[in-house]
Amino acid sequence: MLWVIFGLMLLAAALVVAWPMFRHEQKLSIRAAATIVVVLAISAGLYSRIGTPDAQAVQGEMSSIEGMVESLAARLQSDPSDVRGWKMLGRSYSVLQRYTEAAAAYERAAELENGTDGQTLADLGEAVLMGNGGALDPRSDQLFENAVAVSPNNPKALFYSGYAAGERGDRSLAAERWETLLAVAPSPDIEGLLRQKIGEWRGVSAEEVQVAPQPVAQTGGLTILVSLDPAAQQAVEPGHIVFVIARDPAAPAPPIAAVRRVVGDLPAQIELTDANAMIPGRTLTSFENIEIVARVSLSGQPVAQPGDWFGSEQIRTSDTRSASIVIDQRVP
Repeated sequence: MLWVIFGLMLLAAALVVAWPMFRHEQKLSIRAAATIVVVLAISAGLYSRIGTPDAQAVQGEMSSIEGMVESLAARLQSDPSDVRGWKMLGRSYSVLQRYTEAAAAYERAAELENGTDGQTLADLGEAVLMGNGGALDPRSDQLFENAVAVSPNNPKALFYSGYAAGERGDRSLAAERWETLLAVAPSPDIEGLLRQKIGEWRGVSAEEVQVAPQPVAQTGGLTILVSLDPAAQQAVEPGHIVFVIARDPAAPAPPIAAVRRVVGDLPAQIELTDANAMIPGRTLTSFENIEIVARVSLSGQPVAQPGDWFGSEQIRTSDTRSASIVIDQRVP
């Protein structure tokens, strides 16, 4: 009887996650299928670790978990600067399917980190997504893009941002994201599903799908001298993050390569190489015209926000491999 109950619990968990996606898309999409696989795999793994509980033990364990979560939430009210605590609270609320509270906890962690941790941004995006019934919206979409910008190889960010790109009709970007996901060794349970969808986007069979090569450091990068205009220097603080980004002028998003510094490091000579590539296989050495943007992010977000300070310059790589940028403009 307990095995039957456990099986029904697994099926319910999968349906809770996948049904909103299915209802929204009117088909069993790659996302819904992958979610079912992941939920079942995780649930089965947990079951194998905890053994065969009786019903009373399960009920007692759930009460105990909820009590610990509430205790953690109370402690964070008196110690709101505990980043790890907020992340743990977010994970705990997600497990309990309290997604609105999970999003609030991850939001606090992201604020404390100034948006510099890709995993936190991806977890926040997922909590927002699940709180929206599994339907992508502009906020969750942007959070996954921010996560990829900070952590180009983050599996969760790659998965969701790739799916979102496909939904927008950007099949090339969608395929690139999931090819990168294949390169960072996803679970064997979803590899076949990834290959199938990439094949649809690329117009090839699943067997012909290529795994994206990992970025390799190369010589012949770009040398960028970055400095602050006096007006900008008075408006920013030493701890503000500086993003130095190389992008294709004809298609600015996603960036080709990026590095992160802080205002206190400036003026500085910064090296951009293929090792800083945002998408494996899409390297600096493959572009003849490149725009370099240096931006002080007042919010810590990799995506430009009103009030940020920036400077930019376009170079032709066949003529020069260096640029000098003065940060002297503001994002309107």
